[in-house]
Amino acid sequence: MADSLARLHEVMIVLYAVSLIFYFIDYLNKDQTARRIAFWLVSAVWIMQTIVLGLLVIVTGSFPVLSLSQGIYFYVWVLISLSIILHCIVRVDLPVFFLNIIGFIFLTIHTFAPAQLEQSSIGESLVSELLFFHITFAILSYAAFSLSFVFSLLYQILYYFLKKKKWTKQWGRLPSLSQTEKGMTGAMLVGIPMLGISLILGLQWAYVSLDEYTVLDPKIVGSILMVFIYCLLLTLVRKGKLVGVNYAWGHIYAFLLLLANFFLGSRLSYFHFWY
Repeated sequence: MADSLARLHEVMIVLYAVSLIFYFIDYLNKDQTARRIAFWLVSAVWIMQTIVLGLLVIVTGSFPVLSLSQGIYFYVWVLISLSIILHCIVRVDLPVFFLNIIGFIFLTIHTFAPAQLEQSSIGESLVSELLFFHITFAILSYAAFSLSFVFSLLYQILYYFLKKKKWTKQWGRLPSLSQTEKGMTGAMLVGIPMLGISLILGLQWAYVSLDEYTVLDPKIVGSILMVFIYCLLLTLVRKGKLVGVNYAWGHIYAFLLLLANFFLGSRLSYFHFWY
């Protein structure tokens, strides 16, 4: 049963992570479709958690709050329940988003805690899969930021030819300046939460796998800095303080820093040897 629950928790982690991406998009863009998808994903996690809690009550004969691990799990269930209530009744966005971030962090801690891994016969497999999820979300975030970089280059090209009045029919199939700007922002909206999720999973992997590690590791510091830079870009453009060509240059510079963090940070890191 422990192994089945471990696999079920992995599914919860993935669904919860994807829901955070949609909640992030909804919070910034007021996207009702993204909001509905996020809500149903979180609801699916809540249903699975409720079933697990019910099974634990039946198996143990008591409410599962008597250990630290059980207490964390119940705490996550309460947070998700609160987020669903707020979503349906009060309809507030920011508290729901942050409640689910906290819930995701603690669900990750519970799922990949050393005590949980020791109880499961697939503990080593779970650690490997935790690393797999960490790397996968990191790569997906890099892909999203690469797309924003491509849109920023297109913006620069379009702006140059329009300014120089050198527009020809061969450029007719390219997107407009407005479309490329929306593409930059859209790709960034996906990349930021993915990189944040990758950081959370990576820190948990380091905690359960390494005898010694530090959050001051160059790769970790660099990744946190990249999240901050892209969030700053997003904030400035939403406030109208960074527009047009300057906004496109911001994406170009940020992507170059991302590449530096990927290659240089991996070489300077104490435990990131994937290069």
